[in-house]
Amino acid sequence: MRRRLAALAAIPLLALGTNAHAAPSDPLGDLLTSLVTGNLPTGPVFNLKATLYHAGAKGVGALDSLGCRVVAMRTVAIDSRLIPRRSILFIKETVGMKMPDGTRHDGYWYASDTGGAIKGQRIDLYTGQGARSAVKAEELNLAKLTAIKVGDFKGCPPS
Repeated sequence: MRRRLAALAAIPLLALGTNAHAAPSDPLGDLLTSLVTGNLPTGPVFNLKATLYHAGAKGVGALDSLGCRVVAMRTVAIDSRLIPRRSILFIKETVGMKMPDGTRHDGYWYASDTGGAIKGQRIDLYTGQGARSAVKAEELNLAKLTAIKVGDFKGCPPS
C-alpha cells in the first residue's frame, strides 16, 4: 500500500519534470528532472581548477565580458577557447551551497565572463561584493570541480 501511495505521489513530480525538461533552456526544470530520475544533467564535461573572485578586487568591475551585470554565485569566468561564453554550466560540487539570499544553490552557473589569468582547465567563480562574500565558497577555492555544459543562454544571464 505504501509503495502505491508513493508511486501516486510521484506522478505529479514526474509530469512536472517531464514538462520542464522539454524546454532546453530551463536549468531549474532539468534539476527537478535529475532529482526525480536520479540522473545528473548531461553534456560536455570539464574538469576544472576553481578560483574565486569578487567585486572590489583589483580589476573586477560590476560588468562581465558580455557587458552584463555580474551575478553573485551565478557568474563564472572561463577560458572561451575551452568553454564558450553564454554556456550554462552545472557544477555538482556547488549544489546545496548557501546563497546570499539564504536559499541553497542548484548548481547552475553562467559562463559570461573571461579573465586574463583564466587559461585552459580553470574556472573563476564570482562570489559577490567584497572579500567577505567568498567565505561561503571558500572550500571551492583551488578545488577541482566538474562542470557539465547543459545549455546556452541569450542576452544577459538571469539574475
